[in-house]
Amino acid sequence: MAWTKEKSLKLIKDVGLIPIVRTRSADDALRAAEAIISSGIGIAEITMTVPNALSVLEQVAKRFGDRVLVGAGTILDVENCESAIAAGAEFIVTPSLDLSVIETAQKHSKPCLPGALTPTEILAAWRGGADLVKVFPCGPVGGPKYIKALKSPFPQIEMVPTGGVSLENTAEFIRAGAAAVAVGGELVDLKALRAGNSETITSTAKKFLEAVRAGRAAAAKK
Repeated sequence: MAWTKEKSLKLIKDVGLIPIVRTRSADDALRAAEAIISSGIGIAEITMTVPNALSVLEQVAKRFGDRVLVGAGTILDVENCESAIAAGAEFIVTPSLDLSVIETAQKHSKPCLPGALTPTEILAAWRGGADLVKVFPCGPVGGPKYIKALKSPFPQIEMVPTGGVSLENTAEFIRAGAAAVAVGGELVDLKALRAGNSETITSTAKKFLEAVRAGRAAAAKK
């Protein structure tokens, strides 16, 4: 199955969780991606801060093929975006708003989740062609309450809170109106990974999926 933009977006929205792989070594990143995929999530964002990130991205894409929707995170410019897509990235995530990166992702028919924080930035990202808006860093500015406040004036904007997302507040983020959540360190336990306990990541990933489902069930009862 070839990933189309529509299929990629549907998977992200259906699953409701984007695991972020941000490690200090390429080997750790590969092991983390494998553990995440073993949990059945089928989505992994490899950040460009990982050593040899493009090689890691390419290896994950080739090794797991249709079993994983692999994305590139911490994309800072057009050149970075082009390189990540050439390596196999099926979606693009940025920490800040750069309209030229959104345009580049659009050119390649890849979903783009630009980072934005203020109402002005979030609206600019959406009008600029964002498929989903990564609200970052969400935790320090109010977490789920901030998403709920934003959804009042912007019900049409699909948001993915990032930064400060935990097992304890994932359901609340979903109830507040988040389309999905993105999780890094709270999911990818580097100590467990280095100790050879990759099953810890798999187990935690499943708990996050349960929290997303619980949040959606609660939201449906509103």
